Amino acid sequence: MHAPIRMRRAVLAVLSAGILVTAGCAREAGDGGHGTEGTADAEEVLLQPAAAQGPDPFTRSTVEPAGAAPAAPPTGPPRTSAPGDAAPHNLPGSTPGLYGGTRSVASCDVGQQIRLLAADPAREEAFAQAAGVPRAGVPDFLRGLTPVVLRADTRVGNHGFRAGSATTFQSVLQAGTAVMVDGRGLPRARCACGNPLSRPAGAGSAEGGRGEEWAGYDPARIVTVAPAAKTVTDLVVVDADHNSWMERPVGDEGARDHTPEVPPPYAPGTDITGPLPDAPPAKPKVPEKPEKSATPTPSRSTPAPGDCPTPVAPSPPGEAVAATEGPAGPVPTNCPPTAVPSDGSTEEYPELPTDEPTGTPVDPDDPPQDLVPLMTEEPQTSIRLPWQDDTDASVDG
Repeated sequence: MHAPIRMRRAVLAVLSAGILVTAGCAREAGDGGHGTEGTADAEEVLLQPAAAQGPDPFTRSTVEPAGAAPAAPPTGPPRTSAPGDAAPHNLPGSTPGLYGGTRSVASCDVGQQIRLLAADPAREEAFAQAAGVPRAGVPDFLRGLTPVVLRADTRVGNHGFRAGSATTFQSVLQAGTAVMVDGRGLPRARCACGNPLSRPAGAGSAEGGRGEEWAGYDPARIVTVAPAAKTVTDLVVVDADHNSWMERPVGDEGARDHTPEVPPPYAPGTDITGPLPDAPPAKPKVPEKPEKSATPTPSRSTPAPGDCPTPVAPSPPGEAVAATEGPAGPVPTNCPPTAVPSDGSTEEYPELPTDEPTGTPVDPDDPPQDLVPLMTEEPQTSIRLPWQDDTDASVDG
């Protein structure tokens, strides 16, 4: 009578053992031999220190220690907020100072990250699905990201790898975490574990998150990153070694880092979780000087084309002068002469006769020289006219 009961108990024991073994294999497969720290629930928020690999990593760490040393996170008085009211600060990915790094040194080894994923097709496929790119496009996707370091505790959507597929959970990454961001400034991969990242789900508080809090952790200082209004070509980040500004081109690993031509309107050490001043307006472009024209510009002393009379040829002798068109008025003194230049002809202007002995021109209107007696030293009392000679002759006769 008791044999069937013992049989059922044995079967249940075997099934239970099988379930435990299966769960252990699933965890082992999810660990991938990298020593995970357990799994995370999709609903809870996991606090992840900068150096911790976290649960369900995709790959081993590809952090470059020389390039991952962050600038000291901004400090300030503790924020006072009511429980459950510490909403993260939402900042555009193009915000200067949101990220930091070491000049000319990348925070992550992008090439190694590509090789680690390519070595395991299942992981590469799961990474592609979580990142929203085709598997063949994973290398180009990673090469287009920019390795930087978080400068504030940042909430993100995190994706691990377990049992051959991607998982999803929410995280708060500590300031100093090495990440890779895209052209809109969004964190897209975490270098300590190779996990793809996305925007966080919802906008709730991170208070009560699972995990040990680090020194300086303050839920009121957590930020979330929103995509920049447009794709940027350079990220303005903080040079951790010199606490100064630098620009890192998007998709570059530090080789082309340079000093920005126009620095942000606040210091590199400004607390980016607080109010930030607006960027100064762009300087207006100075208009270029117009090129000098080949045609001289008339000055005020030069009369306009219609102010001076039109030159006309003189009328022949005996003809009336034709009336000119246009209103009569004063003629500007600086007008050119209106006389028509001579072409060499002398028909209209005959030469005056000259006195043959002296060669002096003689005016036709002057009286004949023989009618005007020459002046002598002796005064003359009378002048004899030609008609007087005839009168005298008749009298004498």
